[in-house]
Amino acid sequence: MKEVLTQTMMIILANLVPTVEQIGGIPLGIALGLNPFYVYLVSVLVNSLLFFPLYVFLELFYDNLLSRWRWFRRYLERTRKKGKPYVDRYGVLGVTLFISLPGPFTGTYTATILSWLLGLEKKKAFLAICLGSSIGGLLILASAMGLLKTLTLFKL
Repeated sequence: MKEVLTQTMMIILANLVPTVEQIGGIPLGIALGLNPFYVYLVSVLVNSLLFFPLYVFLELFYDNLLSRWRWFRRYLERTRKKGKPYVDRYGVLGVTLFISLPGPFTGTYTATILSWLLGLEKKKAFLAICLGSSIGGLLILASAMGLLKTLTLFKL
């Protein structure tokens, strides 16, 4: 039991490292011999819940520091104004697709910053990150285990 908790903490910590996130966490959990479905669930949960402290930090950082600088306020307004048509058109789908592509700088950290920067509503941003994290996690799980082994795991 203690070993499983230690291994789970290793997965959680890997998922919390920017640019490593699920790309490192899922293969690590599988390499440690944990149940792949368990590893997937832990990874998706950690990446999804990571959204809240990041988003709150961005809001507080902006409100308490960045908003003091006129040039940054104008930059943020311009960015949101330019991004508005894209957010209106692609919104949740765009962020979901962005985060679902496994690669460096396409994880929860970058997607949260992008969502905040473009002014995507918090609930929609969280939904996009949950969906994208789930899809991306499945892609990483499939590549880490091999596609056929993944299909048998989910009884497909």
